[in-house]
Parts: sequence; structure tokens; C-alpha cells
Amino acid sequence: MQVIIPLAGKGTRLRPHTHLVPKPLLKVAGRPVMDWVMDRLDGLDVSELIFITGHLKEQVEAYARARYPIPSRYVEQKVQDGTAGAVNLARPFVHEPVLIIFVDTVFEADLTLINRTDADGIIWAKEVEDYQRFGVVVTDRQGYMTKIVEKPRTPVSKLANIGLYYIRAVDSLWQGIDHVLAAPKNQGEYFLTDAFQWMIEHGKRILTAEVGGWYDCGKLDTLLETNEILLRKGAARRREYPGVTIHDPVYIEDGVAIERSEIGPNVSLEEGTRVADSRLANTIVGRDARLTRVRLDGAMIGNAVVAEGLTGSASLGDHSELTAAPA
Repeated sequence: MQVIIPLAGKGTRLRPHTHLVPKPLLKVAGRPVMDWVMDRLDGLDVSELIFITGHLKEQVEAYARARYPIPSRYVEQKVQDGTAGAVNLARPFVHEPVLIIFVDTVFEADLTLINRTDADGIIWAKEVEDYQRFGVVVTDRQGYMTKIVEKPRTPVSKLANIGLYYIRAVDSLWQGIDHVLAAPKNQGEYFLTDAFQWMIEHGKRILTAEVGGWYDCGKLDTLLETNEILLRKGAARRREYPGVTIHDPVYIEDGVAIERSEIGPNVSLEEGTRVADSRLANTIVGRDARLTRVRLDGAMIGNAVVAEGLTGSASLGDHSELTAAPA
């Protein structure tokens, strides 16, 4: 089985950071989002990873080649025309069934279901209450997908599409994508889910499987929520400092220096960072940052940021410098 990992095609929402760090390499609970996702491939026979990249292709390629012991290739999507266009770029290299993973969420799922089903494909979903925000999957009584409805006004389903798919009938997938790319764009994009709809209408069976957990990493507020969830689920790492109050859960790497401060809950600090005379809660801080007299709650701070006197919430990209004027 090959794995297609589209890192482009769905747009970008963490704009202060993404011009410096690819979204899948943003860290949550001390690890890049992509690492959390790749953990789920355990137990699967994966022959190749095919990354569909946008800008910052070199960073993704360098990280993945060093980190993952699976053959990989990297294809740049130069025209951001949607998810169908992104996946279609892998077509020349695909010669077996594919798992398609959009790496902007962390999920909990047993993907070995792939080894136990004879369906033409699988779409993973999560039941949610705010179904109006998502594309939702409608199923028949046997649990096979009948259609996907984008942001429904009425509760036709509460099973949100999470961007995780397995396709055994790859020839039918390419036919569906051809149909999508030949038609006018849907809301300005070519959606991969429209190709799945074509497959179903032409006799293919796509099983719907529900994930145990689904945590969004695509926006600042949801990234911080995911950081909290993963810390509380066991990713926390605590260290003690004289004169410093720690409120669990936190993730503090070796090489972090903290003085006269209050840290937590739900704070991640990477190596080389120094914090003094500060209060941090619900915050992710990259490596080698320097934070002095800051009061942050709901913040994402990049690598090598220097901030002094900052109060409130913030999203600062790598190498930013900010000194707040005294009140």
C-alpha cells in the first residue's frame, strides 16, 4: 500500500507561522503534527510515502527523509486548485491501493481495518454536534457512504469527514478525479470528496469508519486545544525549577531555563527557551525563545522569538522581536 500525504490543496490558516514552518511540522505537545499522524501507520504494510507539497518543500523533505524509514517521494503542487488536484499529482506514481492522509489533524484510529475489509474504500469520520461546520458523511444501514454534504443546514448526518481515506479501487478514483477536474469548480475548488461521490454513483462501496478521537491543528485556538488534550492523554513532561510554580499538565524539554515564573496549565516549551518573571498558560513556545515579563494566555510563539512586557494572547512567527511599552 502507498500513502499519499497532501500538504497542499486545503489552504492555510495559521498564517503568522506558515511562511516559516510548514503546517505539518508545527509542534503540538512537543512533537510535529506529522509525527503524531505517522504513528498511526504502525501495523500497516506501507511501501512508499508520496508527499504533495506546497511552498517550503525542502523543509518537509529534509525532515521526512531523516525521520521516517519508508521510501518517499515529493511532488510540488504549484497551482492550489483543491484537494482533487493535489491527490491527482500522485497518479503517475501510484501502482497499488492508497491511504490518503491530510496532515492538519491528529486522530485516534485503528487503521488496520484496512486489512480486514473487502470494501472498495474507507472514509473515516467523527460524530460532532456542530455539524454545520463540516462536510458530513451520510451512510446506509450497513455503514457504507451514500453521499457527502458540505456544511449542511439540516442534520442529515453528524459524521464529520476528517480527511482520512483508504482507496482500494484506485482506477475508479482516477476516473472520479477526471470527472471532477472536467467539471466547473465547486465553491472555487476541485474537491476530492466529489470524486468519491462519483465512485459511489458508479457502483463502488466506500465503508464509513468512526475514529476514537479527532483533534484539529489547523487554527490557533484548535491547535492549543489539541495541545491540551495530548498533554492530558500522557504527552506531558514536567520539570522542577526553584522559585517557579508549575500547573500541570505541561511539556518542558531539557535545556529550558525558567526563573521567577508561573507556568501552566497546558504549556509546551521547547529546548533552549528562557522564561523569566512571566506567567504562561495555554501556550506553545518554540525553541530558543526569550520571554521576559510576559503574561500570555492562548499564545503560539515561534522559534527564537524575543518578547518583553507582552500581555494577552499572541501568535508570533520565528525570529520575531517584540517589546511592549511600559503601561
